[in-house]
Amino acid sequence: MSDPFAYKYPSPLEGYENPEPLSEERNEDGKSLKNPQHGVLSKAYDEFPDPLSKGREGGFDIHIYHFQNNPEQVKFAQALHERIRREFPELRIYRFWDRPIGPHPVAMFEVNLFTPAQFGAFVPWLVINRGPLSALLHPNTVESEDERNHTQRATWLGDRLPLDTSLFKKRDSQLN
Repeated sequence: MSDPFAYKYPSPLEGYENPEPLSEERNEDGKSLKNPQHGVLSKAYDEFPDPLSKGREGGFDIHIYHFQNNPEQVKFAQALHERIRREFPELRIYRFWDRPIGPHPVAMFEVNLFTPAQFGAFVPWLVINRGPLSALLHPNTVESEDERNHTQRATWLGDRLPLDTSLFKKRDSQLN
C-alpha cells in the first residue's frame, strides 16, 4: 500500500470559501443534520469530477478476482461475468482471464464505468451479487497516476489482494 501522506490533496472546501456557518439543527430522526437546501444538485450527479477520465478508458475500473485454482470460485466468477454481460450490456466488460495478468495477483475480469449513473447502478448491484469474490474499484485519472489510482485512491469489496505495483514504477520510469 502506498503512503497516503506522499500525495498532495486539494482542500475539501475549495469553492466554498467564506460561507455562512452551518446550522447544528437536527432532522426528525434526531441524529442527522439539516443541510441548507439551495435547489441545485452537485454536477457530480451528471459527470465524474476532475481529474477523473471522461474518455475511452472510463472514469472507473472494477477488477473482479477469482482464484484460478479453485473450481468453485472459477464457476461462480464465470456465472457472474455472464450475468453482468447480460444485465449491464452498456458497460465495457473485458474477457475472463484464467491466470494473473498485469499487477493483478490472481485471475480476474474487468468492468469499466463511464458515468455516475453507471457507477450508482453497478456498484450497489456488485456489493450484493459478488458472492465470495473480491473486487478492486479504482479511478482512472487524466494524469495516468496508475500506482496511486490502484492503491491510495482504490476501494476494495471483500478481501484486499496484494497488487504488483512495481509494474507501474517501471512504466512510469520509461515514460520520463
